[in-house]
Amino acid sequence: QVQLVESGGGLVQAGGSLRLSCAPSGGPFSSYATGWFRQAPGKERELVAGISRIGGRTHYADSVKGRFTISRDNAKNTVYLQMNSLKPEDTAVYHCAVAPRSVGVAIVAHEYNNWGQGTQVTVSS
Repeated sequence: QVQLVESGGGLVQAGGSLRLSCAPSGGPFSSYATGWFRQAPGKERELVAGISRIGGRTHYADSVKGRFTISRDNAKNTVYLQMNSLKPEDTAVYHCAVAPRSVGVAIVAHEYNNWGQGTQVTVSS
C-alpha cells in the first residue's frame, strides 16, 4: 500500500494563496482517483476536491468552487491543490486520499481507502 505524504501547508493571511502537494511513496499515483479532504476542530471531515485517475474529471465542494483547483501530474507522481482567496473558515488539517476507482471522481469518503497524515492550513483574518 502506498504511503501518502502531504506538504505545502502553513499560515497565510485571508485573501492569500497556498499550494498543497501530495505524493506517494511506494507506488504509482496514476492507479488511483485522488481527493483532498479537510477537517477543522469540532467539524466533520469534508471532501474539498477530487480528481479522476487520469485527471480529466474534477469535483469541488460548493464552499471552494472558484477558489480551489485540484490537478495532477502523473509524470511527477503528484497531486496538487491550489488554494486562492483563502478565508479563515478554510482553516483545517488537509489530507489527501486515494480511491481504487478506475474512472470518474470518488465523491464519497468511504470510497477512499488510504489517507495521508495531513498538513495544517491556518488562515488568519
